[in-house]
Amino acid sequence: MILAAGQGTRMKSDLPKVLHEIDGRPMVAYVVETVRRAGIARAIAVVGYQAESVKRALATAGVEFVLQREQLGTGHAVLQCAAVLGAFAGTVVVLSGDVPGLRAETLRDFISHHQDCGASATVLTARVGDPTGYGRVVRGPDGALERIVEHKDADDGVRAIDEVNSGLYCFERAPLFEALGRTDRANAQNEYYLTDVIQKMRSRGLPVGAYCVGDEREVAGVNTLEELETISRFIRDVRR
Repeated sequence: MILAAGQGTRMKSDLPKVLHEIDGRPMVAYVVETVRRAGIARAIAVVGYQAESVKRALATAGVEFVLQREQLGTGHAVLQCAAVLGAFAGTVVVLSGDVPGLRAETLRDFISHHQDCGASATVLTARVGDPTGYGRVVRGPDGALERIVEHKDADDGVRAIDEVNSGLYCFERAPLFEALGRTDRANAQNEYYLTDVIQKMRSRGLPVGAYCVGDEREVAGVNTLEELETISRFIRDVRR
């Protein structure tokens, strides 16, 4: 699943954020390309704001589309895909259309780690110099993942953590949708957080984990034009 429904108001443009270009191609196209290079045959894009424009941009990419009529959070976006998945019972990878720097090799390693560990959920994380705005990865004394706390919901102690959630995940389909069915919007942003799924699964005794990438630029999200230029330089370097 590629989450591509948001507007991206900080880009100061009416253009959907995922359609802002890197070297003449919309950034979401790089995400689709990474999916293909990683050997994933099926890609579902969740669209919302200016949905038809996003569909046209990916018209030849072999992508399926699911409409998120109201943008009520990442958990809500994933829920929209339940019907189209049909009887599928394997691993669901959740990516973001505004994180175009992820390499196919990293994605393959991430999926392999998730499956080798027998996890119900695995979060892709990174250690960053400035974690402001990111959800923090809270680990227990043994180093195991306990929960993810969104920046707006975090106290000072949690905000001091430099390991952050990239917003990219591997899930097993059945426990994912069972946990999503138990989430609510009792949080600072009044949204259904996909991150809440981690704690829901842990409460049921299901195995969850985290996989930390070595280069934080691979999982950097694009929220401003300045960030777009920064990730554009990185993509040019790694794709030479």
